[in-house]
Formats: sequence, C-alpha cells, structure tokens
Amino acid sequence: MGEERAKKLRKSSTEAEKRLWRLLRAKQLAGYKFRRQEPVAPYIVDFVCYRPPLVIELDGGQHDATTQRARDEQRTAWLESQGFTVIRFWNNQLLENEAGVLHDILRALGAKD
Repeated sequence: MGEERAKKLRKSSTEAEKRLWRLLRAKQLAGYKFRRQEPVAPYIVDFVCYRPPLVIELDGGQHDATTQRARDEQRTAWLESQGFTVIRFWNNQLLENEAGVLHDILRALGAKD
C-alpha cells in the first residue's frame, strides 16, 4: 500500500519537489544517492539518502497549521529514532535560495564544502 501511495505522490510532485529532484537524482549531489517519495514505514518521505541516513522534507503552506506541525514533529521524532537526520525546508526557501538549500543538505550529509 505504501508503494502505491508513493507512486501517486511521485506523479503529483510540487514544482519545488521537481526542482529539488533534478538536483539530487542520479547521484548529482556529491555522489550521494537519493530516492524520492520513498516509503520509510510508517511514512512516505519526500527525499531520503540511506548512507548517511538523511531525510529531506519540503513543506508547503499546509504545514504551517498547528495540527500539521504536531504531526510533522511526531514524524520527525520517529524518523530520528530510526537513525535518520531530518531536515525541512519551505518550498519557497528552495525556489528563492537553491544554493543555500543545497549547502545545508551537504552540511547535513557531513560533506566538505
């Protein structure tokens, strides 16, 4: 079931998700392998690198609601309990400062600048 939902999410990606995927796919970012809309039970994460374990979430305006923030915090806590580092960006952060977002991702991966 998670894989079917992940496929649907991949097909309906936001502009920000498409843009970040163009930068991450095919080991383009310092050789790190990413997957998008990947089931990491019980969640589907926007982007994941398994080595080192990093989850990247791109959030739109719906994530600003109090109930969604609480769900995001619960999700982050679970992912961190599984050994992942979780970083979040607002869609507009990527669209307005792509280089800064990539810098933050590389830093989270432990890559040298």
